[in-house]
Amino acid sequence: MKKIVVGILAHVDAGKTTLSEAMLYQTGRIRKLGRVDHQDAFLDQEDQERSRGITIFSKQAVLTLPNTELMLLDTPGHVDFSSEMERTLQVLDYAILVISGSDGVQSHTRTLWRLLKRYQIPTFLFINKMDLGHRDQKELLQNIQAELSPSCLDFTENWQSQ
Repeated sequence: MKKIVVGILAHVDAGKTTLSEAMLYQTGRIRKLGRVDHQDAFLDQEDQERSRGITIFSKQAVLTLPNTELMLLDTPGHVDFSSEMERTLQVLDYAILVISGSDGVQSHTRTLWRLLKRYQIPTFLFINKMDLGHRDQKELLQNIQAELSPSCLDFTENWQSQ
C-alpha cells in the first residue's frame, strides 16, 4: 500500500480543521462531523484549542483510500504557533494550502507559500468559504495569481457545469 503524508496549512480561520474534519468524515474515519465553533472537532482535542477555537498543536489522522494510506497533518494557522506548523514541513509529501474565499490571500498565506516553495513541497490550493458569497471566483483567482504565482490554476472551471 502506498503511503503519503499531506499537510493542511493556512492562515488562521481559513478552515483547515473543518476541511480535515470533512475528509475524515467522508472517508468513514469518524462517525460524526464535528465543528470548531461547536467545540467538538475530532482533531482539536486540547481544552485550550476548543475554548479558543483554533488549532495549537499539529494533529495527525490516517485516511485509508484504495491502495493508499494518507496521513493527514492538520497544522496551526495562528502566527503565534508557526513553529509548530513549520516542524511538519520536513515530512510532507504534499501540502494543501487553504485560502479563505472571503479573506483572499493574507500575509501569512504568502509566508506559507514561500516556505512550501523553499522546501519544494508540491502544493494544491483549496479555496474555502466560497459559499459565503463575498468574492467573485475569477477575481479571487486573479488575486491568487498576482500574490502567489501566475501558474495557479482553477481545476473546477471545467466541472462546474457538470
